Order: sequence, then structure tokens, then C-alpha cells
Amino acid sequence: MLQSKLPDVGVSIFTQMTLLAQETGAINLAQGFPDYDPPQELLEALARHARTPGHHQYAPMPGLPRLREAIAAQVARLHADAPAPDPATEITVTAGATEALYAVLAAVVRPGDEVVVFEPAYDLYGPAIRLQGGVPRYVRLPAPHFRPDWDAVRRVVSPRTRLVLVNTPHNPSGALFTADDWHELARLLDGTDALVLSDEVYEHLVFDGAPRMSARQHPALRERSFVLSSFGKTYHATGWKVGYCIAPPALTAEVRRVHQFLTFAVSTPTQHALADALTADATDAHARGLAGFYQQKRDEFRALLDGAGWDLLPVPGGYFQLARYDAFSPASDLAFAQFLARDKGVAVVPVSAFYHDGFDDGLIRFCFAKESTTLQAAAARLRQ
Repeated sequence: MLQSKLPDVGVSIFTQMTLLAQETGAINLAQGFPDYDPPQELLEALARHARTPGHHQYAPMPGLPRLREAIAAQVARLHADAPAPDPATEITVTAGATEALYAVLAAVVRPGDEVVVFEPAYDLYGPAIRLQGGVPRYVRLPAPHFRPDWDAVRRVVSPRTRLVLVNTPHNPSGALFTADDWHELARLLDGTDALVLSDEVYEHLVFDGAPRMSARQHPALRERSFVLSSFGKTYHATGWKVGYCIAPPALTAEVRRVHQFLTFAVSTPTQHALADALTADATDAHARGLAGFYQQKRDEFRALLDGAGWDLLPVPGGYFQLARYDAFSPASDLAFAQFLARDKGVAVVPVSAFYHDGFDDGLIRFCFAKESTTLQAAAARLRQ
């Protein structure tokens, strides 16, 4: 009889709620994907490269050189206070940030190694750590601001700590790591061999004029950090599954050792299309405009629910809105999410799914990366 390596893991809550939305006809504000298409220029570039002879075979394992060069140039423009990454030795194109994250964990986590994880946390983190034989050490981020308690972090860091996993802007809360947080992390890891995995897939979605802060911008952390990003989030193309990992050469070499046996290479015409988009946008107008674009959606959604009894938590970044529903029901967050889908026609995600122990703080998550018509229709149902 086969013994499962993840006996306690079933179908993800995101898949469950999307299926429930499909079954009930509910408006899907659960799974984190837009209901609008990528920019037209990017779609045209993809169509052009799909018709180009020679663009249908394997790309180089680390990614097309022209795409890695375009990534390096953009990163240098957007983070002028940090050295530009070397496209040859420090950038690896991956099948979404999901593959990048798994490749990093598989490359550096050995049986018995501990990984510090801030909760609530994306549901991939814990299982991916455990599949390497690692031990997740969870630190709870307190609502409503979800900022790290650094005394609590110090209590879990030990000589067995191999990695600290950071997510900023944070899913599901949108909380941001500040300069002070990066400084505290650097102080904590000084003199240790621990590494940092910084999941920055929502890096451009930072609101209210707050600075965009990356692990790469801190000199003491840059040499021990893997930084992940995602074209899916940046270009409204989550189904393209293209991301990348930036890390110093020695760390990149280890990631590539795994990547070459995990996916080997990412879609060739898609990489060419993304390289075209980045190269043509020399002022980074698209990336720089995302903060305002999504801040407007955040404000629109919050205004639509204003006065309806929902307790809406702050959203400093990302494209999710957390809300308390205690004015309506004492039910568990899962039960309330199921009720909303079945009885009110709006699918959401219960935030207990982001905790390894199912901690229920009475919160649900809405995705506001939707057309205005979608948000308006959902809000009309949520106001009932």
C-alpha cells in the first residue's frame, strides 16, 4: 500500500471555492486571478512569435538570454539603489513563481532543516517544505496589520534554521515588509548561514505612495536571498505561468540544478513575447502604473461595501481584501464562505486555509482584481 508523503493535504481551498463558484453560479472573488486580459501589445507579440519559425522548440534551460537581459534592465531601473543582477548568472526563468519557490526549497532544504514561515501563508509553502524533509516553524502575524513580531521570530530561529520565507506584499493581507523589517531580519541572521526566500510576486502592487522594498535592496541580505517574481501577476496573465528567480551566482547555480530536472525550460514563444514587452517599455510605464491601477480597484471595492456592515481590514498592497463578518454570523470562516457562495452568489476564501493549524480569526478574503462590472455585481449581493 502506498503511503502518502502528504496524508493531510487535499485539494486546495482555491480549487474548492472555484469549483463551488462554478457549481452555484457564484461570482468568483475567491481564486486570485483577473477577469480581464493582458495588454493588447503583449497578446500581439505572443501571436507573432507563435508564427515565427524556430520559436516552438526548447528554450535554454535558464531562460532566453534576451528575456533575462530585459529582466535585469528593468530590475536595475526599478531598484536603482541595488546592483543590477547579472542576466547570465543571477536570473532564472521558471514555470511561474510556484516552480521557482519549489526549486529553491528543493535545492537548499535538507531533512531536519527548519524554515521560518510567517502565517497566514500561501498554502504551497508548508507542503513544499515538508516534501524536502524540512520542518516549517510558523510565526503568526497579528491582525489587522499583519506585521512581524520580531521577538516571536527570534524565539523560533535556531542553529537548525536553513531559510526564512518572506512574502511581500503579503498574500492574503497585502501587508508590506518595511525598511525596518528588512533591517531586523538582517540583524537576526547576521552571523548565521540561514538564507532568505523572498516571494515578491505582487512587487508592483504597493499603494498609498509606500516605497517598494525588496530583499535585494538590503546589502546584508542580498547575498543570501532568493527573490521571486511573476509575470502572471504583472501582466494579468496567471495562466501563462512564467516567473523568475533572482539570486547571487552560487545560489542561482543550485536553483538551476533543480530547475533543469523539474521543468527544464519555459514556453519559448511566451518568453519571446515577454522580452518584447519589457524591451519596448523602456520607461516601465506598465509596471509603474500597476500600483495606481489596483489601488483604484481597492478603493472602488471598499466604497461599494461601505456602510454594509463589513469590517474591511487595511490593504497596503496586493489585490486581496480581508474582511470580518461577525456583524452577520458567528459561523466558522469556512462555513460562512460556503454560505456566501451558495446563498448569496459570491465565492470567497476562508483565511483559516492560510494557517497550518486551521486557525480561524473570523476573516474571509476577496480578490478585487476584477472588472468594475464584476465588483459592482458582487457588491450588490454582498450588501443584501
